[in-house]
Amino acid sequence: MANRVTRTRFALIVLLLIGLHFYVRPRLWDPRIAPDFLMLALMIYAIRTRTGNAAVAGFIVGIASDALTPVRFGAGALAHTLVGYLAAWGRAVFFADNLLVHAGFIGAGVWLRDVVVLVSSGAGGRRIFLHLVTWSPLQAISTAVAGVIILIIFREWLAIRLDE
Repeated sequence: MANRVTRTRFALIVLLLIGLHFYVRPRLWDPRIAPDFLMLALMIYAIRTRTGNAAVAGFIVGIASDALTPVRFGAGALAHTLVGYLAAWGRAVFFADNLLVHAGFIGAGVWLRDVVVLVSSGAGGRRIFLHLVTWSPLQAISTAVAGVIILIIFREWLAIRLDE
């Protein structure tokens, strides 16, 4: 019964993040720096599951994000799959239950996703450099801050022990 309740709570959090992504995110700031709530949902899921499940979830999130930007279809699926897999693997290898580590983990995942998307979509060298040193770190920070807020608010629902 507890497992069913935990899954239901997690599903509600994911639905909230999807709603935030499509309703709140476009109204926040420039889309290049607004928090990516779909990526946040993937990262929260990846730190709770095995590598294969995280990779499949990343592929689904990537296909969903690629459907919104058909010019580079496939780049998002590749990037999200890779980040989901590496997030689950990284958590299994060296992850601590610390709020700052969670924030860094989420930020690094967003930045790595941007690297893979830009390289695999064939963007030019100057455009890649500009995006990776300006917009990508800002989006990584905003997503990490949003992630910390979600983790603090839903600490008990996510069954994550956070040592401050």
